[in-house]
Amino acid sequence: MDGIEALSEIAFWLERSREQTRRVEAYRKAAWALAALPPAELERRIADDTLTEITHVGPSTSAVVKEASTGVVPKKLADLRKAGQAPLTEGGEKIRSMLRGDLHSHSNWSDGGSPIEEMVKVARLLGHEYQALTDHSPRLTVAHGLTAERLAEQLDVVADINASTAAEDGSPSFRLLPAIEVDILESGGLDQSREMLDRLDIVVASVHSKLRADAETMTARMVGGIANPHTNVLGHCTGRLVTGGRGIRPESQFDAEVVFAACARFDVAVEINSRPERRDPPGRLIELAIEAGCLFSIDTDAHAPGQLCFLDYGCARAEQYGVPPERIVNTWPLDELLAWSHAKR
Repeated sequence: MDGIEALSEIAFWLERSREQTRRVEAYRKAAWALAALPPAELERRIADDTLTEITHVGPSTSAVVKEASTGVVPKKLADLRKAGQAPLTEGGEKIRSMLRGDLHSHSNWSDGGSPIEEMVKVARLLGHEYQALTDHSPRLTVAHGLTAERLAEQLDVVADINASTAAEDGSPSFRLLPAIEVDILESGGLDQSREMLDRLDIVVASVHSKLRADAETMTARMVGGIANPHTNVLGHCTGRLVTGGRGIRPESQFDAEVVFAACARFDVAVEINSRPERRDPPGRLIELAIEAGCLFSIDTDAHAPGQLCFLDYGCARAEQYGVPPERIVNTWPLDELLAWSHAKR
């Protein structure tokens, strides 16, 4: 087995099981460091037992590579594969089998932990037909949001990836969708130019600042973003955090009936954010959005390849609260999804 691939797959399984970031990064950084070596040097260092002289390669990661070089699956990887055979949670299997892709994910172009190519590789292995690359917009500087210029550069990378994946078997069996998670500004506007938004297939609009504003202010802000003809998905609508290393954060206050009526009126899908620390919206709001006639999008908000598996959590919640599968936009074929996402522009 290829040792570098073994390191990357170990990182994947650790991400999937929500291990500490430092543990995941130890394997990813070791894989990247060794991938940068000429093949002959890697082979020499394995033979000489000098892998640990490479920055970011320690005793544990070196041991995985050496074990793989003997032609066997490293024990650590074998154990993780066995532990990962079961779904992440019970329930939602039918909806999960219907999902064709994920409309919210991040790369290291903003605050994700891995290159776009690694996110694509795992999305394809998971059987996705499409994946939206939704890195952040410029005002979210803490997340290294993309200026219009950097977003334009990223669109060229997306086009190249799509061309290369199509060339592998002669057909575009997978599509990386040019997209964005754009901030809804305090004015209700979107944090990216109209010209750039016109070039995207999916626009997820989210609130990331002043989450403790009063309900009237927040409702007006959210409705402004929803009413924008570029907006396709309302991301993690309450902004809450219910567990995890980032601490606990209460729900933003807004008039949910007004917000979901706007989503129904302007054909914007309500995101069921699958991140375990978010579980957003809470159940009562999912039920309210169903009553309002809203569409939904079940998304991972993945910031690393292993987190693309978090769809299991979102699907279980969708089933629990009775979301009709036909109203989940990422169960739709790509041509139907794109017809919907571009219809208002």
